Amino acid sequence: MAINYPFGLPLKHNFAEFVHYNGLFLPHETDRILNLWNENQKIKATLSGADTYDDELRKSDVMFIENTPETEWIYNRLAGLAIQCNNERYWFDLLGFHNNLQLASYTEGDFFDWHLDFGAGEISDRKLSISMQLSDPDEYEGGDLQFMLNQKIVSAPREKGTIIVFPSFMMHRVTPITKGVRKSIVGWIAGPPYR
Repeated sequence: MAINYPFGLPLKHNFAEFVHYNGLFLPHETDRILNLWNENQKIKATLSGADTYDDELRKSDVMFIENTPETEWIYNRLAGLAIQCNNERYWFDLLGFHNNLQLASYTEGDFFDWHLDFGAGEISDRKLSISMQLSDPDEYEGGDLQFMLNQKIVSAPREKGTIIVFPSFMMHRVTPITKGVRKSIVGWIAGPPYR
């Protein structure tokens, strides 16, 4: 469809529903991140923008990685990747991370059904979402990060250390775990409201 009255804005020819990266963290660095998991700090995952649980939509445990001198290297590296990906693909106005990075653990029966990371209220400034695989793919069954692209469901790569970056308005899910444990980092990059 032709635009009847163009505003002269540049088009985003490199847009992608999601982008995956490998090699940002060396294997021992990925293990170092994985070792941050602390059973004593885990909490039951809530829904974004709410302090309530909905086991019909999301069931998993999470803990948060505060930005401290000991963890700043993780934030720096993921921020650099987010900026690079944004410059290549999306051109969003970005300000920084929305909240602390989240370590997530999915065990047998856990899942996160179809949802957006972007929405009204406190999550309305999310622009980019980041998910990093911390578990080897042979350590669990199920647990696929999937995207709804029109009517097609596409699974993201699940190799250990793989980082997926995608606009927070993309519909996605984590399928139920049928065996083992899947751990990941999730983070959101925030920016001014869309306009």
